[in-house]
Amino acid sequence: MAGQPLDVISKRLGHSNIAITAERCLSVYTSRDEAASEAFAHRYERRGDPLINRPRRSIAPANQLRDLMSATNVRADQVGSLLRPAELIEARKRGVGAERLTEIEDRSIERILRKQRDIGLEIFTDGEFRRGTFGGDFAEAVDGFGNGGGIVRTWRGDQAPQGSSLPGAIVSKVRAKRRMTAHELPYLLEHCPGPIKMTLPSANQFPINAFKVGVTDAVYPDHSALLWDIVEVIKAEIKGLADDGVTYIQIDAPRYSYYLDPKWRDHLRTTTGRDPDVLLDEAIAADNACLQGVRRAGLTLAIHLCRGNNRSHWYAEGGYDAIAENVFSSLDVDRFLLEYEDERSGSFEPLRFIPQGKSVVLGLVSSKLPTLEDADVLVRRIEEASQYVPLENLALSPQCGFASVLEGNLLSEEEQWAKLRLVVDTAHRVWQ
Repeated sequence: MAGQPLDVISKRLGHSNIAITAERCLSVYTSRDEAASEAFAHRYERRGDPLINRPRRSIAPANQLRDLMSATNVRADQVGSLLRPAELIEARKRGVGAERLTEIEDRSIERILRKQRDIGLEIFTDGEFRRGTFGGDFAEAVDGFGNGGGIVRTWRGDQAPQGSSLPGAIVSKVRAKRRMTAHELPYLLEHCPGPIKMTLPSANQFPINAFKVGVTDAVYPDHSALLWDIVEVIKAEIKGLADDGVTYIQIDAPRYSYYLDPKWRDHLRTTTGRDPDVLLDEAIAADNACLQGVRRAGLTLAIHLCRGNNRSHWYAEGGYDAIAENVFSSLDVDRFLLEYEDERSGSFEPLRFIPQGKSVVLGLVSSKLPTLEDADVLVRRIEEASQYVPLENLALSPQCGFASVLEGNLLSEEEQWAKLRLVVDTAHRVWQ
């Protein structure tokens, strides 16, 4: 197979149905070792593998194997979390043993990988099923968090505002105990039917919530000192994922919404005693530091900027206008996933600050509400956004994950899949 054209090798391997990353595919294609290449092909021309050998719709033509190395070519994207089945939620709440929990997680993840493939998605996640919340891996992977001392936050939504506690203040130095995704990635590498997206919380997620005056200041003098210790943990994890061959790594960063909402800017000023604009510069520097030194061929680095997502509720609102020029021009990512599902999100005008060559995933489909969007409206809104970013640099997704917390948003699993199918079908319609 060495030296064969990409269209030939992709047909031989059936790239839409292989349980490997595109980068690994291409490394075999470029190999001069004929025996190794043939062994590779034999391995993935699998005998009855339930996730292989079954046709799946693909937005990208089947002979563009090299293009799959870059997630910037994917038009139908997803943020990451998916609604957890009741069995998994109950198992976590009951505190079942590790072996039993892993068994339930494995079975649940296998099912949603099939579903993602069957509706035509090209980027796959495990739904964050091995986490209790979207950022839960961090607290479990480090020393430093204590029990209690959480901050109470009020969430807003169509129903009455609800309060929730963010448990755990920092009581000792933050140090990694293990890789954050060590319990997640191996199963995906073995079973995923296509390129993997791995999500990680931004380092900026934790200092404002976990720094408790009278407790944390005995360990760290201020929020900034805590932030830069967290950066080292996230940076090491991103490098580890890239080294493992993951080709799409996404930072989830709700905290940037603090800088676009006046009430949260005031909160930052009161809590830290610092100018929010100075804090924003530091937040950007922190995320960039996490990404430093990991760039390589075929790796897409992305960031998702949301306004909070908890049981269909949010905590911030406002357009990206206040932060667009600084954030879009400064963050060292390839792909911005942005929320644009309702009036809270403002206009597309801030997209004029997106640098040339970077891509934007328009989060036009709500993951909070069960009502299915009108495809014609989605197409018109994509056309509107293309006034600021070229159509070839745009993509479509839900505005956020479906289950940033354990119980997930207030819609059914069937409604979730209908929304993701709408994303795929609309992407076909716009970019085919």
